[in-house]
Amino acid sequence: MPVEHGQVAAWQENELDILAALSLPVWVFDIDRQRVFWANPPALEVWGAQTLAELKARDMGADMSISVLRRLRQYQQDFERDNARFTETWTLYPNGAPRSLQVVFSGVRLDGRVMMLCQAPCELSADPATLRSAEALLHTSVRITLYGSDGQALYRNPAARAQATDAAQDWSAHFVASSDAELLSRQVRAQGEGRLLALVHTPEGERWHEISARACRDAVSGEDAMLVSEVDITDLKHAEAQACYLASHDVLTGLPNRNYVLNDFQHQLKHCLYNGHEVALMFIDLDRFKNVNDSLGHASGDELLVRMAERLRALLRKGDLVARLGGDEFLVLVTAPQVADNAAELARRILTALSQPVRLRGIDVSVSASIGISVCRDRKLDVDSLMRHADLAMYAAKDAGRNGLYFYTPALEARTQAQLTLESEIRAGLENGQFEAFFQPRVEVASGKIVGAEALARWRHPQRGLLPPETFIPVCEDSGLIIELGRQILDQAAAWQCAWSQKGWPLNVSVNLSPCQFTDPGLTRMVGEVLARHACCAPRLELEITESVLLGQDEATLHKLNALREMGLGIALDDFGTGYSNLAYLQRYPLTTLKIDRSFVTGLADAPALTEMIVALCRMLKLHMVAEGVDAPEQLDWLRRQGCHEYQGYLFSEPLSAADFESLIEAARGADDEERPAGARRYQYVE
Repeated sequence: MPVEHGQVAAWQENELDILAALSLPVWVFDIDRQRVFWANPPALEVWGAQTLAELKARDMGADMSISVLRRLRQYQQDFERDNARFTETWTLYPNGAPRSLQVVFSGVRLDGRVMMLCQAPCELSADPATLRSAEALLHTSVRITLYGSDGQALYRNPAARAQATDAAQDWSAHFVASSDAELLSRQVRAQGEGRLLALVHTPEGERWHEISARACRDAVSGEDAMLVSEVDITDLKHAEAQACYLASHDVLTGLPNRNYVLNDFQHQLKHCLYNGHEVALMFIDLDRFKNVNDSLGHASGDELLVRMAERLRALLRKGDLVARLGGDEFLVLVTAPQVADNAAELARRILTALSQPVRLRGIDVSVSASIGISVCRDRKLDVDSLMRHADLAMYAAKDAGRNGLYFYTPALEARTQAQLTLESEIRAGLENGQFEAFFQPRVEVASGKIVGAEALARWRHPQRGLLPPETFIPVCEDSGLIIELGRQILDQAAAWQCAWSQKGWPLNVSVNLSPCQFTDPGLTRMVGEVLARHACCAPRLELEITESVLLGQDEATLHKLNALREMGLGIALDDFGTGYSNLAYLQRYPLTTLKIDRSFVTGLADAPALTEMIVALCRMLKLHMVAEGVDAPEQLDWLRRQGCHEYQGYLFSEPLSAADFESLIEAARGADDEERPAGARRYQYVE
């Protein structure tokens, strides 16, 4: 019980007078102020001080290490709680000279504060290794504790004491899980030592410690004991957990990523199937997400992905899983006794939720999604197979028009296998020169003379014969083979144009460029090499591009078109009016020709106004006009009245091989000058 200040002073004076007469060094240390409060004459001699006033004036904290200060604070806390008493080997440094003593520490209350009474019954003359080991034990950050056979702590070094919740904390109370304490004890009993990573109680809360224990004896009592060393690895465990999280989760959305799917979805799949549930895997791909990145920037695209991830999370039930595979692709795992209906209903809700507008940079942006669903009802499928099936179904949903869902069927895989086989055959065909340029005549409307041709790809398949473009162009586009195919057709077209020029036939030849070809960084270099190889007359070659190439009106597109025009090539805009027709780019880009799509020619009888507008626009912008798909005499008559420059179509000729096209030219040279009925297959050739 605390005593009043007056009583303390009287006690202090009497007690200190008694202690002053002792022959062993005794001093009182003020832990708060880090100074000696009082010392008897033998203690003054220990500290190398002439007077008590001199000793009290010394600031002991000036060169006190953190470990020593922490140890003194531990003493103070223990003194305040109970009548704690400690005996330790300490090395003091009076006036800088080391002096090792065995010191007994206890607490006294003086001046209303708890101070430390220090008694040094003897000075040690141990060998240097012993003294240094004692010093190391005091200063090390490793927690060292000696436990008795009853589990009570016999000794703790400062680091261990700092991690104990109180001085009385025993072996079992140290561990969060009692099973860890029991396991480590069994290891020590069986092997003499043990090692474990465990959660332990500390003043900072639960922490991860790497704990090593060895069987030994207590040097004081000679009884069995256990020496335990501990290292705090909490930060390392947290770093490992963070690294593990980052390895298995998408940084942007916080959703599980592909690594998580491949590892953990498989366990979830097995668990669900074992419990008699069916599993559906949904592959979700945002439609035209690239347009958002291209028009609003990647930051807006990332924000859109985060919002889409939030909407997906909100729709899922407990037990369902959602992951982001990368880009704009998401994966959802759904379980239920009859999962197909549940998956279809959830997919419809997902389509509705994802299509709701998102405000990005002040603009309401809406995107749709295509969803492929694969169902597993038995244990024959793994996650890889389910993902592949769902992916096939997703592409089927895109082919069906996007913004929809599609269930996997074996027919999809058969179609994919057929496409892979076709891709392999196309690759071999390109290597073996099986692709050939056919030429559809371009005819001057006013005179009926052949003035040029459009080069179109055909495939002379060794088993299937001559194949039209629709059988191989889509696969070439998807696989990237379109770049090599386009190069070969352009090379053939340039070679034939030069050959015909040498025969005295100054024909213009146009060649289609796909959007994939146009975005190829090596396009202009490739075209230049073709022109140089054949010494081709560049103004007689024309490259046809589609409207999609011009979307965005970016500087890279303008730069590439200008580079092609500087080579002397003509630039034709194909299928105008069928896409994102923008009158602005007709003036911005260096176009020379505009091709009127066959759909406008076919629809002349019902809606000629649109075609009239396109013709008037070309005339105003001084663009050369070519009408495609002219199959009837009345269509040609209409174009003639409108002043269209050229046409091509089955009314005059289908696409022909180079040899047949030459025969057509030869026939035209010998044609007479009689007036022919409209559409008659007798030809004239322009000199």
